[in-house]
Amino acid sequence: MQNTLSLASMRRMTVISAIMLLALALAACGFQLRGAADLSFKSLYIQGGKLSISRDLSRSFKTNGVQVVEKSEDAELLLELLSESNQKRIQSLSGGGLVREFELIYLLNFRVRHASSPTWGPVQTIRGRRDFSYSDDALLGKAEEEARLNSDMRNDAVRELLRRLTAIKPAAEQK
Repeated sequence: MQNTLSLASMRRMTVISAIMLLALALAACGFQLRGAADLSFKSLYIQGGKLSISRDLSRSFKTNGVQVVEKSEDAELLLELLSESNQKRIQSLSGGGLVREFELIYLLNFRVRHASSPTWGPVQTIRGRRDFSYSDDALLGKAEEEARLNSDMRNDAVRELLRRLTAIKPAAEQK
């Protein structure tokens, strides 16, 4: 009876040790959940045409406590979405001249300015790139994969735009 108790307690100690070791490894590697962006402004006006990322971008601003306003006079920062484009290039061909790989490219051009400044900042470009294999035998599956990759690149562009906006200092600090 004593052996079974000590065996059960040994197993319990082993499980607890493994969990603690896993938690320590996660903490040591620098893993951290993605939190709210540290933006220096609380109101934003978005101008330019409606792009495919506009809805996700507005949702991200709302999540981060930034109000997207309807008039530029009410905003601390102005964001102009200039253009976006999706490109698809052939990456490689088979010996018979059939496409085997594509390269997908997503480009987003934008610029920002503080409401107190009359001049816009330089045009910035966010670029996303993905490669994917292609086969005519799996046409529907590959079309779905392409759509998912394009969606992922748009989501990455929204996160990158937020990261770039966190680097913007308040207008009072720039003088």
